[in-house]
This record gives sequence, C-alpha cells and structure tokens, in this order.
Amino acid sequence: QVQLEESGGGLVQPGGSLSLSCAVSGSISSYNIMAWYRQAPGKQRELVASISREGRTHFAGSVEGRFTVSRDNAKNMVDLQMNSLKPEDTALYYCNIREIYSGGDYWGKGTLVTVSS
Repeated sequence: QVQLEESGGGLVQPGGSLSLSCAVSGSISSYNIMAWYRQAPGKQRELVASISREGRTHFAGSVEGRFTVSRDNAKNMVDLQMNSLKPEDTALYYCNIREIYSGGDYWGKGTLVTVSS
C-alpha cells in the first residue's frame, strides 16, 4: 500500500519562507512524477510544481522564481522550498506521486500553509 506523508506546513509572515517535505512509502514504480498541488478555500486544486525522476521540473506561473522543488529518488522523498511567500499562497498543500506507465496516482492528506501577518 502506497502512503504519502507531508510535513512542514505552518504559519509564516508574508515574505517569509517555508519548506515542505513528503515521504512516500510502499511499493512504487521508479518511473514516476512527484508533485505538489494546493487548494485554497473556495478554489480548485491546482498544480504548484512537479519533478520527474530525471529532475525535470515544472512550476505554476504564480510560484515560478519563488518556489523550488527537489527529490531524493533513493529515499522516495520530494521537497518544496517556498520563498517570498504571499498571502495568496495560503492553501492546503498536497503531495502527489503518479506512476507513468502503470497509472498509479497517489495523494497525501495535505499540510496547511498559512501566510499572514
């Protein structure tokens, strides 16, 4: 059974930084894409950042230049470093891993990030 566990959420002031981590346990294909999504109150879930096994990254336009994503393939972990945070970054952040060939699609329960003074 594949499980994802996020950590690192919390309250931060505008302009501050926060780092999220996600640990994946269970049997998962090496051919996967790891990603972070977020869902703000009253809004749809949106992709924040993704990273392939080879390290290719993609960012939402709203976070490009402020967020970075990295992964450790040996440990099945993915991190999201968030800098210059804005109140509009406030959301529940979800970790996701998608197996490219088998179609497996797994989600964490989410970690709350609140950007407020």
